Amino acid sequence: MSDRRETGLVHAAPIGLCLPLLGREPKRRPDRQQTAESDDRESGTGGCRLLCALEMEMTNRDMHGDSKVDCVNCDGLISRNGGESAEVSVPLSLPGKRTIPMEGDNLYRLRDRKFLLEDKKRLCALALGTALLGILLMIIHAEICPILYKPDSNTALFINCSISLSTGCLLILIIAFHYKDIRLFIIDHNQVDWRIAMTSHRVLVITLELMVCAIHPLGTYWEVGLRVNSSSSAPLLYSNHHGDVLKDMELLLSVLMFLRLYLVHRAVLLHSKVLLSASYRSIGSLNNINFTFRFVLKVLMNKYPARTLLAFILLFWLTASWMLTLCERQTKASTGHMQTALWLIAITFLTVGYGDVAPNTSCGKAVCLFTGVMGVACTAMLVAVVTKKLALNKGEKHVHFFMLDIQISKRIRHAAANVLRECWLLHRTNLTKGNRGEHRRHQRCLLEAIRVFRHLRLKQRKLRDYANEMVDLPKMQMIMCDLSANWNNSYRELEQRILSMEQKLEELSLCFQQTSELLSQVLRHRNPEIR
Repeated sequence: MSDRRETGLVHAAPIGLCLPLLGREPKRRPDRQQTAESDDRESGTGGCRLLCALEMEMTNRDMHGDSKVDCVNCDGLISRNGGESAEVSVPLSLPGKRTIPMEGDNLYRLRDRKFLLEDKKRLCALALGTALLGILLMIIHAEICPILYKPDSNTALFINCSISLSTGCLLILIIAFHYKDIRLFIIDHNQVDWRIAMTSHRVLVITLELMVCAIHPLGTYWEVGLRVNSSSSAPLLYSNHHGDVLKDMELLLSVLMFLRLYLVHRAVLLHSKVLLSASYRSIGSLNNINFTFRFVLKVLMNKYPARTLLAFILLFWLTASWMLTLCERQTKASTGHMQTALWLIAITFLTVGYGDVAPNTSCGKAVCLFTGVMGVACTAMLVAVVTKKLALNKGEKHVHFFMLDIQISKRIRHAAANVLRECWLLHRTNLTKGNRGEHRRHQRCLLEAIRVFRHLRLKQRKLRDYANEMVDLPKMQMIMCDLSANWNNSYRELEQRILSMEQKLEELSLCFQQTSELLSQVLRHRNPEIR
């Protein structure tokens, strides 16, 4: 397994392209030429290295489109044909490593890439499990420590040693994960030197992850150390102020242990069907799509919006409630209980804020502030999801607008009929010269009918304009495809007609030629003197 990984790392770069004759044996030369060759090799190693670099650069530009090549070792150079033409030979691997043929280099790279992705997925799952184990041990220690044992007892020391051991395993898994990530970067970019992958951003990310994962409570170690190394004046040294400082430090470290939950988004990304599906990856690479956690979250919110939001909200409520109880436990207030803390987190998350319960410590206030910010964000996402669910789909919109158009058309016909009726009544009133009050009433009715008619016409125009804006792109695409298909068919028919005309012209030319030959033969037969 290790040979396979190391060969995939070493042979990722195409430095073997500078081998002109890999499988041939070197030609034998006279001893005098070998002696001159050894002298030239000792004196002109620098020039041969320059030739190696130039030939590798030219070969790579021809084969891989100006890809970067790192010539690591060009000491094994062999000049042939008596120094007239130099051919460069570069070792493909480190001494003692297996050499991979260049024809199957891409297959080996794909195989190693698949194995590295599986290793990253397995290491991420183990790291997340180890982080959750450390958080669970910390919660157990914080809940049962004042009840079943004292903070400076051997049981507390054992639990803290278990938390520290899980933290050490987590750091090892994080380092192994980033090692696999660097190996994968090397294979993807055809590089040989691993230091190329160590950019400043990657170094900063690894450092931050190690610092976050290394956080865990250490108060028991300090208390045990004070108890073991105590003298006759130990009760004076271990004052109340010192104990409060230790408790505050342990509280802060316990709360910060929840930062390890950032590993959840990495596990979701590596175990999602989006990343594991070959069709997703191929189509995404063609469209320059980066498969990040943001893309996976968008897919989940599009496919399972209710379940995703519900799971996140419930887990966030439970986590924030326990953090609030841990922060408020020292004050012995009502917020130190789980049910009261859960109520406070819920009303803060929903931005209601009745004011019946409030945090007392700075840590509790910070937790409530973060809960309010997350509540606003989740409320916005919930509104977007509900709006999308309540929106009409394409077919429903077509049916709805079609029925609205029919109803408005009916109302327009009725309004036009009312206009004609009022015109007739007004005309009849003018002919009979009736009461002027009736005349004015018919005029008002006519103006009202005209206004209603114009309003309905405007409403119908707006509705049709909006419906025209909703013209489906697939429909336009189908129309364009039909037009292009018709053009292609007409073009093929035109080509066939041109070919048939060429054939007929060839046949006519052949007939003319045969006719001319027959006429010449007939004339020669009648007049033998004509040649």
